[in-house]
Amino acid sequence: MAPEEVPMQWFIVEAANKPGEFARHADEIAQRGINLSNVVCLGIGDRGGAAFHATDEAGLRSALNDAGIGYREVAVVPTKLEDKPGTVADAARRLGDAGVNIELLAPMGMEGGKVTVAIGVDNLERARTALGELISETATAGAAR
Repeated sequence: MAPEEVPMQWFIVEAANKPGEFARHADEIAQRGINLSNVVCLGIGDRGGAAFHATDEAGLRSALNDAGIGYREVAVVPTKLEDKPGTVADAARRLGDAGVNIELLAPMGMEGGKVTVAIGVDNLERARTALGELISETATAGAAR
Protein backbone atom coordinates (compact mmCIF):
# COMPACT_ATOMS: atom_id res chain seq x y z
CA MET A 1 0.00 0.00 0.00
CA ALA A 2 1.40 3.38 -0.99
CA PRO A 3 2.06 5.79 1.92
CA GLU A 4 -0.57 8.25 0.68
CA GLU A 5 -3.23 5.55 0.25
CA VAL A 6 -5.81 5.23 3.01
CA PRO A 7 -7.83 2.02 3.22
CA MET A 8 -11.58 2.23 2.77
CA GLN A 9 -13.27 2.03 6.19
CA TRP A 10 -16.62 0.51 7.10
CA PHE A 11 -18.29 1.11 10.45
CA ILE A 12 -19.81 -1.88 12.24
CA VAL A 13 -22.50 -1.26 14.85
CA GLU A 14 -23.81 -3.98 17.16
CA ALA A 15 -27.26 -3.58 18.70
CA ALA A 16 -30.33 -5.36 19.95
CA ASN A 17 -32.30 -7.15 17.24
CA LYS A 18 -35.61 -5.39 17.80
CA PRO A 19 -38.02 -3.28 15.75
CA GLY A 20 -36.79 0.26 15.15
CA GLU A 21 -33.19 -0.19 16.28
CA PHE A 22 -31.70 -0.12 12.78
CA ALA A 23 -33.99 2.80 11.90
CA ARG A 24 -32.68 4.74 14.91
CA HIS A 25 -29.08 4.32 13.73
CA ALA A 26 -29.89 5.18 10.10
CA ASP A 27 -31.89 8.21 11.29
CA GLU A 28 -29.03 9.57 13.39
CA ILE A 29 -26.71 9.34 10.38
CA ALA A 30 -29.24 10.92 8.01
CA GLN A 31 -29.97 13.81 10.41
CA ARG A 32 -26.31 14.80 10.13
CA GLY A 33 -26.53 14.92 6.34
CA ILE A 34 -24.41 11.82 5.69
CA ASN A 35 -25.31 9.88 2.56
CA LEU A 36 -24.70 6.16 2.98
CA SER A 37 -23.17 4.52 -0.08
CA ASN A 38 -23.64 0.97 1.21
CA VAL A 39 -25.27 -0.74 4.18
CA VAL A 40 -25.49 -4.32 5.37
CA CYS A 41 -27.84 -5.24 8.21
CA LEU A 42 -28.21 -8.62 9.92
CA GLY A 43 -29.99 -10.06 12.93
CA ILE A 44 -28.94 -13.23 14.74
CA GLY A 45 -31.21 -14.19 17.60
CA ASP A 46 -31.64 -11.24 19.95
CA ARG A 47 -28.52 -9.45 18.66
CA GLY A 48 -28.19 -7.52 15.44
CA GLY A 49 -25.73 -5.42 13.64
CA ALA A 50 -25.17 -3.17 10.70
CA ALA A 51 -22.16 -2.19 8.65
CA PHE A 52 -22.24 1.31 7.19
CA HIS A 53 -20.10 2.87 4.46
CA ALA A 54 -20.09 6.47 3.25
CA THR A 55 -17.67 8.33 1.03
CA ASP A 56 -17.61 10.90 3.84
CA GLU A 57 -16.00 8.58 6.39
CA ALA A 58 -15.09 11.43 8.75
CA GLY A 59 -18.69 12.64 8.69
CA LEU A 60 -20.02 9.15 9.38
CA ARG A 61 -17.56 8.73 12.26
CA SER A 62 -18.69 12.07 13.73
CA ALA A 63 -22.37 11.22 13.28
CA LEU A 64 -22.00 7.94 15.17
CA ASN A 65 -19.90 9.57 17.89
CA ASP A 66 -22.31 12.51 18.30
CA ALA A 67 -25.26 10.11 18.57
CA GLY A 68 -23.48 7.99 21.18
CA ILE A 69 -23.67 4.91 18.95
CA GLY A 70 -20.84 2.49 19.60
CA TYR A 71 -19.03 1.18 16.55
CA ARG A 72 -15.79 -0.28 15.35
CA GLU A 73 -14.00 0.59 12.14
CA VAL A 74 -12.92 -2.14 9.78
CA ALA A 75 -10.54 -1.61 6.87
CA VAL A 76 -11.72 -3.33 3.70
CA VAL A 77 -10.02 -4.75 0.64
CA PRO A 78 -12.17 -4.15 -2.46
CA THR A 79 -11.96 -7.43 -4.37
CA LYS A 80 -13.17 -8.42 -7.86
CA LEU A 81 -14.52 -11.94 -8.15
CA GLU A 82 -15.81 -13.85 -11.15
CA ASP A 83 -19.59 -14.24 -11.01
CA LYS A 84 -19.51 -18.02 -10.67
CA PRO A 85 -19.72 -20.65 -7.93
CA GLY A 86 -16.68 -21.01 -5.70
CA THR A 87 -15.09 -17.60 -6.04
CA VAL A 88 -16.17 -16.38 -2.60
CA ALA A 89 -15.00 -19.68 -1.12
CA ASP A 90 -11.62 -19.28 -2.85
CA ALA A 91 -11.13 -15.75 -1.51
CA ALA A 92 -12.21 -16.83 1.99
CA ARG A 93 -9.85 -19.82 1.87
CA ARG A 94 -6.94 -17.61 0.80
CA LEU A 95 -7.58 -15.29 3.72
CA GLY A 96 -8.07 -18.10 6.23
CA ASP A 97 -4.87 -19.82 5.09
CA ALA A 98 -3.05 -16.50 5.63
CA GLY A 99 -4.45 -16.23 9.18
CA VAL A 100 -6.70 -13.29 8.25
CA ASN A 101 -10.13 -13.03 9.89
CA ILE A 102 -13.03 -11.80 7.76
CA GLU A 103 -15.07 -9.20 9.66
CA LEU A 104 -17.36 -8.23 6.78
CA LEU A 105 -18.14 -9.15 3.19
CA ALA A 106 -20.47 -6.78 1.35
CA PRO A 107 -21.38 -6.35 -2.31
CA MET A 108 -20.23 -3.12 -3.94
CA GLY A 109 -21.22 -3.60 -7.57
CA MET A 110 -21.18 -5.79 -10.63
CA GLU A 111 -19.76 -5.23 -14.08
CA GLY A 112 -18.81 -7.47 -16.97
CA GLY A 113 -19.30 -10.82 -15.24
CA LYS A 114 -17.40 -9.75 -12.13
CA VAL A 115 -18.75 -8.74 -8.77
CA THR A 116 -16.82 -6.34 -6.56
CA VAL A 117 -17.07 -7.05 -2.85
CA ALA A 118 -15.69 -5.19 0.14
CA ILE A 119 -13.94 -7.67 2.41
CA GLY A 120 -13.36 -6.27 5.89
CA VAL A 121 -10.35 -7.87 7.56
CA ASP A 122 -8.32 -7.77 10.73
CA ASN A 123 -4.96 -7.58 8.93
CA LEU A 124 -4.95 -5.46 5.79
CA GLU A 125 -1.41 -6.20 4.60
CA ARG A 126 -1.73 -9.98 4.93
CA ALA A 127 -5.12 -9.79 3.21
CA ARG A 128 -3.64 -7.85 0.28
CA THR A 129 -0.89 -10.43 -0.11
CA ALA A 130 -3.30 -13.37 0.14
CA LEU A 131 -5.82 -11.94 -2.34
CA GLY A 132 -3.18 -10.75 -4.81
CA GLU A 133 -4.63 -10.41 -8.30
CA LEU A 134 -8.21 -10.37 -6.95
CA ILE A 135 -7.78 -6.89 -5.47
CA SER A 136 -9.75 -4.29 -7.40
CA GLU A 137 -7.30 -1.55 -8.35
CA THR A 138 -10.18 0.68 -9.48
CA ALA A 139 -11.87 0.53 -6.10
CA THR A 140 -8.64 0.96 -4.11
CA ALA A 141 -7.72 4.02 -6.20
CA GLY A 142 -11.02 5.53 -5.06
CA ALA A 143 -9.96 4.97 -1.46
CA ALA A 144 -6.75 7.00 -1.83
CA ARG A 145 -6.84 10.34 -0.04
